Amino acid sequence: MNSVAIVPPDGGEVIELGPASVRVLEDGGTTAHRLGIAEITLAPHSAGPPQHRHAEHDEGFYVVSGRARFTVGHEDHEAPPGTLVMVPPGVPHTFANPGDEPLVMVNTFTPDLYVRYFRDLRDTATRDGELTGPAIARVMARYATTPATEYD
Repeated sequence: MNSVAIVPPDGGEVIELGPASVRVLEDGGTTAHRLGIAEITLAPHSAGPPQHRHAEHDEGFYVVSGRARFTVGHEDHEAPPGTLVMVPPGVPHTFANPGDEPLVMVNTFTPDLYVRYFRDLRDTATRDGELTGPAIARVMARYATTPATEYD
């Protein structure tokens, strides 16, 4: 029998990653790993991850509050609350919070592959004391993701 997952406002697994906090709302356990969902909160004036490409999953971002700046290759896109950004496999992307208030986004992964990435990043930071570019790239590689340094 399938069961319904209900995550209350103070529920979910919280993963702290420096200026970012990731609250896992669906780790794939309810969806047979077809979908993962997280809430990302990024501190004001903070960069997100290095620009990167996913090979095996789609990623979606819905801006709940604050303002995001998405970079796709060489192009920047401002994303106020209510904006949805869908990133298919192979497209270079990153995001940042250039504003004065926290940025809150709902983040989806289909399939749920990237939920484990956040846990792995946390464990790497705990072990190494900080997350460096090369350490992030090594963790990304385990999840079919590569840093993007050249753009079409």
